[in-house]
Amino acid sequence: MQLLLIHSDYIEYETKKRTPVAEEIESSMKRGCMEDALTAFIAVESYDEADPDDAVKNAATEIRKTAGQVKAGRVMLYPYAHLSSELSKPAVAVDVLKKLEETLSSDYEVKRAPFGWYKAFKISCKGHPLSELSRTLRTGKDVGSEGNKKDVVKEGVEDVGKGAEVVSEALKSEEKAVSHWHILTPDGELLPAEAFDFSEHTDLKRFVDYEISKSRAVDRIPPHVELMKRLEIADYEPGSDSGNMRFYPKGTLMKRLLEEYVIDTVSKRGAVEVETPVMYDMNHPTLKKYLDRFPARQYSIESDKRSFFLRFAACFGQFLMNRDMTISHRNLPLKMVEMTRYSFRREQHGELVGLRRLRAFTMPDMHTLCGAMDSAITEFKNQYVMCMDVLADIGLDRDYEVAIRFTRDFYTDNQEFITELVKTVDKPVLIELWDSRFFYFVIKFEFNYIDTMNKASALSTVQIDVENAERYGIEYTNKNGDQIRPTILHCSPSGAIERCIYALLEKAHLTSEAGGVPTLPTWLAPTQIRLIPIADRHIKYAEGIARAMPGVRVDIDNRDETVGKRIRAAGREWIPYVVVIGDKEVENGVLSITIRAESVKVEETAPKLHERITSETAGMPYRQINLPMMLSQRAIFFG
Repeated sequence: MQLLLIHSDYIEYETKKRTPVAEEIESSMKRGCMEDALTAFIAVESYDEADPDDAVKNAATEIRKTAGQVKAGRVMLYPYAHLSSELSKPAVAVDVLKKLEETLSSDYEVKRAPFGWYKAFKISCKGHPLSELSRTLRTGKDVGSEGNKKDVVKEGVEDVGKGAEVVSEALKSEEKAVSHWHILTPDGELLPAEAFDFSEHTDLKRFVDYEISKSRAVDRIPPHVELMKRLEIADYEPGSDSGNMRFYPKGTLMKRLLEEYVIDTVSKRGAVEVETPVMYDMNHPTLKKYLDRFPARQYSIESDKRSFFLRFAACFGQFLMNRDMTISHRNLPLKMVEMTRYSFRREQHGELVGLRRLRAFTMPDMHTLCGAMDSAITEFKNQYVMCMDVLADIGLDRDYEVAIRFTRDFYTDNQEFITELVKTVDKPVLIELWDSRFFYFVIKFEFNYIDTMNKASALSTVQIDVENAERYGIEYTNKNGDQIRPTILHCSPSGAIERCIYALLEKAHLTSEAGGVPTLPTWLAPTQIRLIPIADRHIKYAEGIARAMPGVRVDIDNRDETVGKRIRAAGREWIPYVVVIGDKEVENGVLSITIRAESVKVEETAPKLHERITSETAGMPYRQINLPMMLSQRAIFFG
């Protein structure tokens, strides 16, 4: 069972529509509200089917414990399937929820929201340190793990029994690290975060609050989840572990275009593409040390009586490759990149919602070997600008807040360099300052997207690594023939590919909320032109237009639906260019085109339309459409 516990000023809900698995309810359950309550968002999981009564007992114990800590006398039980992709049968879930309601009613005023209904809800979280807690409960196990901890894991990375969660020493250090939060302005003024005037920087304020609170759990469904399903991009995969998604053809096309763009971008800047394994020996002495220096939880697996872990990035393989290479100073900076499909991090359940944070994700991972620190700083600046350009091309131009994190010693020695980074982005940035170094890097930056739920998600990042050349035995030969350890840069130019799609969908939602028209960049749109023939006699002409559009993704809505319904369907799919074809268009060869991004209609010939789109998408990757051109031949993946 997954629990998300929110100490609430109030919680209110209203049922909207029943699903096929909805429980039958009285009219009194169609609306509900409760003030000053502990709201328990609950996902009953397949694991609970083995002993539902034990699941009820464990949940009641945990809710009672938290209610006692926050001094709550009221409890709202709220079914929330989005906390897990490993759900129980509906009948089991309803039974557990009803029994839990009955069990708690002896000690608290309890209300329960109905199971299996689409519901609108509002909640106000009190905001104190215990007001947001998540729990993972398993039948037959003790409950009571603190915060977002999942199960008890012993110290170090040695405890790697079958299926265990590996918690690195770096992650433990991160939890204990003391951070000093500041804002650095483009004119070089370093202010304590609490002293900065955020009145003109509301997104930066939301980012700062998120970082300082360290509240990562999600308490409602983010807008992009509905959009990724409706647009047939991606969905949860119930047959896998949480945080492993299925991508439909449209989503797969978008991913491949983004992947190709990023690889092309870094290749033009001298990076060579490589490929490395997805699993590594847990007891390899070098890898084991590095694993414990990276702040992440990992998957472990057993094979032939050996323990392996699934990579969280391409560092392991690329560094082992660097160690075996013969490298000259003439080769520096030496860049290698891999599109890791996939990287794995065992993120916590309460954070796994939609595409924002996954356990299996696609990440471009580039490492650069540099000479001394001054050359590393020069390359860092170059990659910083490159990352800004990458996000702009993807469609996220300045739609992010910047965090720069470093040690106090590094700042003292490189203050001008860091101020230059802030001047380059031309807006105040969040500074996280450490008194001592906890990790393998001395400085890193991240471009963070801030969504409608006030959650921050890191996209592009670069780090200066001062440990791993020594750890892996990586060397290059300098002009005098001496063997020298390089300084290493870690760079993900875009961040996780899935997270880019998440940010684009969240941005489109914000545009819609502001009264604009939600769109995707034309180069990423699965269909760029939708042709709608009014009658069957116009289909042949539409096919001719499609053939005359090389390098453009065109489909034809030849379904037996009204023209109005097909136009509305194109709008719901965010098709950039929609063309209705009738007798007039066939006779004079001039097309009536609706341009979504501009909300206008224009009349152009097919060659002019082709020229318009190829000009708009110039320099960006192209792939042909990966679905049948005729919509009547397409299966429905989600609906």
